[in-house]
Amino acid sequence: MKKEIIKSLGIFALVAGFQANAQEQNHEQNMDNILLAEWTGPYAGVPAFDKMKVELVKPAMLEAMEKHLAEIDEITSNPEPATFENTIVPFEDSGDLLNRVFTYYGIFSSNISSPEFRDVQRELSPEISEYSSKISQNSELFERIKTVFENSEENPLPAPEQRVIDLIYEEFAMEGANLNEEDKKRYAEINSELSELYTKFSNNVLAEEENYIVYLTEDQLSGLPESYIKAAASTAEANGEAGKYAVTNTRSSMDPFLTYSDERELREKVWNNYYSRGDNDDEFDNNEVIKKILKLRDERVELLGYDNFAQWRLQNRMAKNPENAMELMEAVWPAALARVEEEVKDMQAVADSEGANIEIKPWDYRYYAEKVRKEKYDLDSEEVKEYLELGNLTDALFYTAGELFNFEFQPVEEGSVPVFHEDVNVWEVTDKDSGELIGLWYLDPFARQGKRSGAWATTYRSYSELEGAKPVLASNNSNFIKPAPGEPVLVSWDDATTFFHEFGHALHFLAADIKYPTLNSGVRDYTEFQSQLLERWLSTDEVINRYLKHHETGEIIPKELVAKIKKASTFNQGFETTEFLASALMDMKYHTTDPDKIEPREFEKETLYELGMPDEIVMRHRSPHFGHVFSGEGYATGYYGYLWADVLTSDAAEAFAESPGGFYDENMAEKLVKYLFAPRNAMDPAEAYRKFRGRDAKIDALMRDRGFPVPEDK
Repeated sequence: MKKEIIKSLGIFALVAGFQANAQEQNHEQNMDNILLAEWTGPYAGVPAFDKMKVELVKPAMLEAMEKHLAEIDEITSNPEPATFENTIVPFEDSGDLLNRVFTYYGIFSSNISSPEFRDVQRELSPEISEYSSKISQNSELFERIKTVFENSEENPLPAPEQRVIDLIYEEFAMEGANLNEEDKKRYAEINSELSELYTKFSNNVLAEEENYIVYLTEDQLSGLPESYIKAAASTAEANGEAGKYAVTNTRSSMDPFLTYSDERELREKVWNNYYSRGDNDDEFDNNEVIKKILKLRDERVELLGYDNFAQWRLQNRMAKNPENAMELMEAVWPAALARVEEEVKDMQAVADSEGANIEIKPWDYRYYAEKVRKEKYDLDSEEVKEYLELGNLTDALFYTAGELFNFEFQPVEEGSVPVFHEDVNVWEVTDKDSGELIGLWYLDPFARQGKRSGAWATTYRSYSELEGAKPVLASNNSNFIKPAPGEPVLVSWDDATTFFHEFGHALHFLAADIKYPTLNSGVRDYTEFQSQLLERWLSTDEVINRYLKHHETGEIIPKELVAKIKKASTFNQGFETTEFLASALMDMKYHTTDPDKIEPREFEKETLYELGMPDEIVMRHRSPHFGHVFSGEGYATGYYGYLWADVLTSDAAEAFAESPGGFYDENMAEKLVKYLFAPRNAMDPAEAYRKFRGRDAKIDALMRDRGFPVPEDK
């Protein structure tokens, strides 16, 4: 959890998506609470991950919030007129203790959750919400901020300071600081109710992932790769089902099973388990939770004078309003649907030729898409995986970072940096030329019980000059299936791409060169751009020829196989674009429709029908488990941002491709770091992109990348 978010009043949005933990202790005991202690050891101090305990979290969180509120009181009690130096600087510099505690909280929440921790989350949820409201609705604090802001309008400050005050004032205003006291009270009550609902939503999804595991017997393994079988056996044994094979209810397990299993009835069962998470009419059903969330969000923004949640949320994003976001999605949607029709036709032909006597269903899509891939492009995904070994891919990340950012990665001395699980490894990051320490990079690669699904990046400590320019502590988290002992970790091309993507976020953290913590914050439909762009280096010749080696022979991946991969790069874009866009469109529809008219299950069905959603595809994230949107507010009405960022990505990638040195062009790399990574939010994203590219981005490159028709200029 990043300090800059704790204090820039996205405070509620981020805190509510994460919520807290543990059991009561008295103040004396808190003095010995390791979660409250200054970080010690090398690298200007590192988290004591080896000593964290669930029962310490709640008392630590309560004390840290109390301390931060006391720091705010010091600012507001200053009798001197408000200035940037006596108001904004101490505001930016506050919250160190809470930031440290939230770091541990984030690990418990995302990496090593447990029933005990989830109980504490529920207990702390209203406490955290009340704390955040005490800051966002602190009238004395806001008046001082407002004074600094209004003075800066008459007498502009230097660029970093002006950007900081603009962002802080805007965030406070968006969080209701200008409301009257009665409306502020209701606003705070809504935030508290929402925070509890977000926690409930995410915990329900996690419970559904843990409760639905399909165990296979040996006669049900037909079509599955040997690596998958070994990993499934290992998982089953770890779950007390030795001799069986576990298909867990996570994307990393579901996706390859649906791709390769010859057992159609089992594919349907696994598909149903995964896509019905949160939608089983049981104690973990999320449909009523969604209804309550939508109504409360709508009521809250109505207090602020907005027509709907999307209008409020997008005002400070690159899209600016829901109409612009919808315009982009609707420009791509028809081409995606047309491609799906072609893909289904190809798959049906394969099924018919095999005498399957079936009609393609959602649980058949991946399976027959893989057959079409082999037939059309002679490309076998399992053959590709033989050259995608996790250790080599990690080295490929380091090579890319070295060429573009001049970073060098070296493993830390064993035992010198505490970790929260034995799977986690840590590297020291330095400048290749000067040897200057940049920070640490933590990697938690494998799926396990209590770890949320998917892949993500986070920081334990961000960079800012104000806080002493300490080394950045960044992390990447994946959910690769842990292999049987002695077996290599082989991943799909898609998973390798995601690995590069998340590393792009880590590089964004590590490359930061900003003065104030608030400038580390992000604009949601822009922050995915940098990471999506980094994906492109996976398929560069330099990475391919150095790191895509056969895990047994060490031979570089054959040129013919690379050619097939590149030729097939637009394959299945109908499926991938449609499943994503369906979720993004539903997100926007949910937040631009009167919530009193929404019954989630029916609304989802009816809206997708109106959009012309193909029967053979389902949303990437169905509503009852759409954590991006309903377990917090970070991506609410912001899921479209991946597509918005993809427009920037495709356009920027073409700039590299057209440069003299290609993707390793020194001039382009320098501009990449200077304008797209180092400034974080110190520069308006649109301005930053223009400085990099020399113009605004165009949609044309995106359409070319996906093999869709490029729209004619109007």
